[in-house]
Amino acid sequence: MSEFSILIVDDEAAQRASIAGFLRKQGFDTREAASGSEAVTYIRDHHVDLVLTDFRMPDLTGKDVLREVRQINPDIPVVVITAFGSIETAVDIMKSGAFDYLQKPVELEELLLIIQRAREHFLLVSENRLLREQLAERYSFANIVSQSGPMEQVLNTAGRVAASKASVLVRGESGTGKELIARAIHMASDRKDRPFVVVNCAALPETLFESELFGHEKGSFTGADRQRIGKFEQANGGTLFIDEVGDIPLLIQVKLLRALQFGQIERIGGSETLQLDVRIVAATNRDLEAMIAEGGFREDLYYRLNVVTIPLPALRSRREDIAPLVQEFIVKYAEINGKGVRSLSHEAMDALMRYDFPGNVRELENIIQRAVVLTRDDTITTRDLPPNISATVHPSTENHELLELGNLNERVESLERILIDKALEKSGGNQVRAADILGISERTLRYKLAKYRG
Repeated sequence: MSEFSILIVDDEAAQRASIAGFLRKQGFDTREAASGSEAVTYIRDHHVDLVLTDFRMPDLTGKDVLREVRQINPDIPVVVITAFGSIETAVDIMKSGAFDYLQKPVELEELLLIIQRAREHFLLVSENRLLREQLAERYSFANIVSQSGPMEQVLNTAGRVAASKASVLVRGESGTGKELIARAIHMASDRKDRPFVVVNCAALPETLFESELFGHEKGSFTGADRQRIGKFEQANGGTLFIDEVGDIPLLIQVKLLRALQFGQIERIGGSETLQLDVRIVAATNRDLEAMIAEGGFREDLYYRLNVVTIPLPALRSRREDIAPLVQEFIVKYAEINGKGVRSLSHEAMDALMRYDFPGNVRELENIIQRAVVLTRDDTITTRDLPPNISATVHPSTENHELLELGNLNERVESLERILIDKALEKSGGNQVRAADILGISERTLRYKLAKYRG
């Protein structure tokens, strides 16, 4: 505990020395100040983890010290010791921002318990700050991999809208990174220290939508055995990311519209109207305009959500980003899996460039994760890619690779894999026809498939 420093502030030398001596024996790094002004000066110039101050002192009171400490560093917990143990005094101290208070004469065991709680609080605050910094770095616009014109336009729009309160609708196919953009908008806004709450509408049963979004009171329906806070309340002061907003049932769309228009919600079974401050970022891969025409989505809600639209391009429309994304994922998954993988062969990159990625960036990430795990070398080659992708490599290019690299058995196996994948592709996955194309029995084909695909 020696790294946890405590400043003891008391104008009575005997009281100060007694507490300091006791805490030093417990292993704490203790310092002493004979007055409130001396304590404030010390805190301005030195690192302190906890302030333990007397309430009544001649120059600055304990309340004055508390106020000054909060101005210097509001994360430093302050515990006030007072001889005036009235409820009013304690309430006043706590309202002013004290971590806790103690009455004289000080019970040393109680003091230790409070210090331990303060230390845990200090560690939690430090950990939360580190997490916020890591989130800000991870989800900043600068860390979104992009070299293409379409993505640069996306980032430019997202960066400009981040500082506003406007609702944002992020549109794009599945796997294009809609939540990543939403988080970056949140982290670039003045709400970054407040909650970022996600609700995935595609994963919710219709019967749970209202409770999930707005919460419910105890006993409001069968199974409601306690009060539940909904996503809107959780996001108060921050950002609510509504993923797959097109999947919200019409009845809930009406209530969502009211929440967006007036910033007000009511829990199911409740009579209280709650006023909230929530910024909405919604996302969808559906054609909302077509849904409006068919009566499946409210037009007024659409315009309320669609203040600023950010269309995310499919990966096949920004192939310039494939190479930097691949390198990013190689570094990420090599570190996670303790592998020495550093790069991708030219043939493997060519295969990825020919592929259309119906699953977009998410699919590319999964492909690279799989390849990093499976490869036996420090370079990912076509044999580490899924068969439907490696089959796109031009035969002459792949054969040249086979001739270049040694170990006859491995090269023969690689060629067999390519030929089997091509035969299956040509036969539409029909193993009988594929075996016929290859001139082998179906049994032999099944054996080789089991061998190569594990």
